[in-house]
Amino acid sequence: MKRALAASLLALAAAGASAQLVETKEHRLRVATVVAGLERPWGLAFLPDGRMLVTERPGRLRVVERDGRLDPNPVAGLPRVDPTGQGGLLDVALHPQFAANGWIYWSYVQRNDDGHGTEVARGKLAGTPGAYRLTQVEVLFRMQPKSGGGLHFGSRIVFGRDGFVYVTLGDRGTMGRAQRLDDHAGKIVRLTDDGRPAPGNPFANDSQARPEIWSFGHRNVQGAALHPASGQLWAIEHGPQGGDELNVVRAGVNYGWPVITYGVNYVTGTKIGAGTAQAGMAQPVKYWTPSPAISGLAFYEGDKFPRWRGDALIGALRGQALIRVRLDGERFVEDEFMLVGAVARVRDVRIGPDGFVYLLTDTPNGAILRLEPA
Repeated sequence: MKRALAASLLALAAAGASAQLVETKEHRLRVATVVAGLERPWGLAFLPDGRMLVTERPGRLRVVERDGRLDPNPVAGLPRVDPTGQGGLLDVALHPQFAANGWIYWSYVQRNDDGHGTEVARGKLAGTPGAYRLTQVEVLFRMQPKSGGGLHFGSRIVFGRDGFVYVTLGDRGTMGRAQRLDDHAGKIVRLTDDGRPAPGNPFANDSQARPEIWSFGHRNVQGAALHPASGQLWAIEHGPQGGDELNVVRAGVNYGWPVITYGVNYVTGTKIGAGTAQAGMAQPVKYWTPSPAISGLAFYEGDKFPRWRGDALIGALRGQALIRVRLDGERFVEDEFMLVGAVARVRDVRIGPDGFVYLLTDTPNGAILRLEPA
């Protein structure tokens, strides 16, 4: 199965329309365009048979066939998606036992009378090229409360080694919500695979708290991944005008927003909250000022770029780059801004089953890019 998948992805890359060479500190790369013509692509998942699923923020789930063709028709059967501002159809992920159960998970924005909020659903892919559809669709989670405005929806989906589902949520543009435990905004939640609060969540016995909450004090987490060695959840989040953060995510920990931050107010440049540190609030492993607007996180563990093994790869929207972060355990060592001038806004970063690195570019004519050693 793995050999067939690698062959399919190699054929897919060969179908790419263009490629360019880029020098980095550790490796010389070829940047190949695998699929173009995607509108604001947001999340990417690899099916075991060599196809790919990619979300478009306006509300479409697309299939990339094994030969690299983008199926012209979106997958039917999604729950209603209500795009607004930064929200729409967001992440997509496969259940760890996908080969046995067929479950696909996705996050998206839907509105009610109170406003918009992030939701998570799952379903199974059926049909044939040109007529794909989702069946057995179940809505598993709805952010509470929903609210007006189009800012800070999150949202990434990660399956932990504990079998539970971690979903990242933004503060919806209202800073103080991130510190409220009766509110999902500005949190990372942990669910069972059928959407219930996971057993052992840190606030499960607090009648004033939402039982799904795993961690809080987040501004807008748009990248999350498991460390390949430790299995620990890591996440990246947007700061305001600086203060983008890389964090190790632990149960019940307060990550400080908006009480502490290394960013400042956009308009006035004045400080936010109480400064950069306070007792009982976690410090980031790394922060960036000015802000490159980070989105998408993956740890490299393949064999195509051996000198990157164990490094974190982070997309940059405003920075239009791929950031490589070297770590020593949970300590920051160095970073490198790669592909500057060679890519547009990088929304997502994924490591393919073939060991190559795949990027999504967040533009009206976005693309799936593949990094290959040159």
